[in-house]
Formats: sequence, C-alpha cells, structure tokens
Amino acid sequence: MKTATTPGTYNPRMAVRYFLLLIGLSPALAQAGVYYSAEQPAELPSSWRGYLLDQRSLRQIGVAPANLPPTLLREQYLDAAKKLDEAAKQRPLTVDEAADLGAIHIRLNQPTRAIEVLRAAQREHPDHFRLNANLGTAWQMQGDLEAAARSLREAVKMAPVKHKIFEEYHLKLVQSRLREAKQDGLDRLFDDFTKLPEADVAILQQLGLWLPSDGRLLWQLGELANAHGDVRTAANILDGCVTEFALGYPQLRANRKKYREEADRIAALPDSEHEKYRGDIKFRSTRPLAKQIDPAMLPAIRPDGVNMLPWLVMGETTVGRGFKPSFAKYLQDLDGKRVAMTGFMYPVGMEMGDTNTFMLVEYPIGCWFCETPEPAGMMYVSLKEGTTPIKKGLVKVEGTLKLNRTDPEQYLQALRDATIGEPD
Repeated sequence: MKTATTPGTYNPRMAVRYFLLLIGLSPALAQAGVYYSAEQPAELPSSWRGYLLDQRSLRQIGVAPANLPPTLLREQYLDAAKKLDEAAKQRPLTVDEAADLGAIHIRLNQPTRAIEVLRAAQREHPDHFRLNANLGTAWQMQGDLEAAARSLREAVKMAPVKHKIFEEYHLKLVQSRLREAKQDGLDRLFDDFTKLPEADVAILQQLGLWLPSDGRLLWQLGELANAHGDVRTAANILDGCVTEFALGYPQLRANRKKYREEADRIAALPDSEHEKYRGDIKFRSTRPLAKQIDPAMLPAIRPDGVNMLPWLVMGETTVGRGFKPSFAKYLQDLDGKRVAMTGFMYPVGMEMGDTNTFMLVEYPIGCWFCETPEPAGMMYVSLKEGTTPIKKGLVKVEGTLKLNRTDPEQYLQALRDATIGEPD
C-alpha cells in the first residue's frame, strides 16, 4: 500500500511487550479461506496490516511470474499439487485429498482443473461440505455464477455452525452479482453501512481470503475500515484497489480522494494524537494465516556463501511470556551466517538521513506508529562502514544474521556488517 507518512521512533521493548500481550490472547483456530487442510488460520478479524500481508501472499500463489522463479508459497502449492496428482495415478484419492487438490488448484488460479477434480469427487460424495464449498469458489473464479450459487447453496446446508455465516455471505455475494446488470459499484452485501452486523469485518476478510484476487471485495473492506473510524486504512486499501487492481469505478475514485485527504491531514498531526483514529474494530488475531513452511522446499544452507532468507521463515518466530523466543530451525541454522533479504528501509530514529542503522520490513508502512509490525516482521540492520546510507524503494540487504534469545531490550534479529544493493 501507499506510504502515507514518515515513520517515527521505534522502541523494541514496547513492540515486544505489545506482541506478548497479543499472543497471550491465544485465539482458537478455525477454518478460513479456501478449505485446504494445510492452511491453518487464526480467528478473524485480523489486524489490517497482518491481513493485507497474508491476502497479498495468497494472491501471489496464483501468479506465474515471467522469467522469475515462483515465490516460496507458490512453489509449495505446486509441489503439493504434483504429489497429489502422482498419488491419483496410483490409487483413488480419498474425499479429503480430492477436496485439498481442488483447493490447491484454486490457489494456483487454475479453476478449470479444480472443477474437474472437485466435480468427479462430488459425484461419489455429494454430501461432503468441503467439496461443495470449494466447488462453489472454483465456479465463481471460472465466471459461472449460476453454477457457483448452486454449489454454495449446498455448502450452506452442510456447513458446520462456525462456518455457516461465511458460507451464507459467500452465497449472498454470488447472488448479488448474478442480479447485477453490470458490475459498476460496491457489492450489495450490507444493506446499510450504518447498521452493520457484528461480524462484518470478519465476514469480508473471510471472503477476501477465499478470493484474494477480487478487487471489489478489497474495496468493500476499505469502506468497512472507514465505517469503523479508520480512514487511514481505508485510504491505503483504496489506493491498493487502484494501483494493484487497476479499478476505475467513479465511486471508488471519489472515495479514495476523500479518504486520502483526511488521512494526510491526520498524518500531519503529532504521533501521539494518532491513537484516536485507529477505529473501533476489536481484532482477534495479528495475522489470519499461520504459515507452515515445508523445510524441504527451502534452499540448502551454504556455510561460506550468502543465503537468501525468506520473510516467511522469520514469520514463524514466536515469543513466549518472559521473552522466550522460539525460532524456526532453518533460521537457527542461519544464525551467524551471511544472508540476503529484500525489503523496505525505515530509519530507527525520527528522520531519514545519513545513518548506518535502520529497520528492514517486507512491505512499505504507511504510519509506523499505527502499523507497527510484529517483532518477527522486522530486521534491524547495521551497515558496514562506508556503505551507502538509507534510500527509498525496494532494496536487497546482505549481512551476518544474529538472533537474540535473551535480551528483551534488543531486536529479535539483526543483520550486522551489512551492505545494500539493488534487488535481483
């Protein structure tokens, strides 16, 4: 999303305490997104920053970049599809395996293949909830809304209690779009933005995880953020609708301009006044999806070379009470070795300037005070003497990784003796 302000001073101790408070809530896991057994989601709604990061990651699974290797997540889904396809040549897939294979093809943006797999399994198991729910999503992605509605009606009937409201609104979304003469505005999921259901944000986030490439759903999420008093998030989301999804609806453009003007006004206020503009949403998790990385998909570690460190590996770090960090084994094996990361640079102090230390984050931050990443989502970097100072835009940083296992006053992970270069 578009950067709105220059970030302020960041205090690692405060961030760690904030993170410990969040994980102490321990929300129960519930199914979310496309129904795939390898995706383990948290309870919704998730914080805006965490949600948008995971929603973008899901969207990128379905993108086959030209002349570039697939993202780590896409590679894992491709590998999972290959294994199930090979298993299907040797024996009939179980119903749960068929549901998973259909979900994987949905994630890979292969709805035709997903429909083939799911329909064949559904003929044998017509009362299987995940088959019908996944099939409804696949039909929608294929553009056949009538078939999607038929499958989703069955999914609503079969849905467990904790899933039913999400399936009902997914069906309502498809039926609404079926009735449209042309798709020229907001979906009619909520009759009145001044009388929203209690689970409104969770519902829309759920639909956005099912359909991460649907720009209109993202637009409606932005409108919900504004309805709940968070105009800065609304402005950033609508910016993304225009810059990432190329949506050109007049209503969207007009609201984007209005929200951006208000967000810029708030950005000019002292950081201490930003709290009142956070909105009234009570988030139940920091991120909607718990990433589970298959270690076999990670590159072999080169003791004497430079190793590429994916942000997903860092995202598996957890911090227990009393500052007891738990790092992924792969990250521990990289401790003390040279690694490379791509990301965006932010100063540790108030101003961007000629300094040899900064924070590296995966995606741009609009307001550091309002969108503080989790401790595992930041890398503290100290530059080698004589290295080019901070600059804007995506960069590649190489340095020696140091993990912090004992000191709550310091950052969880750092790159020492680092250099800055252009991303590959």
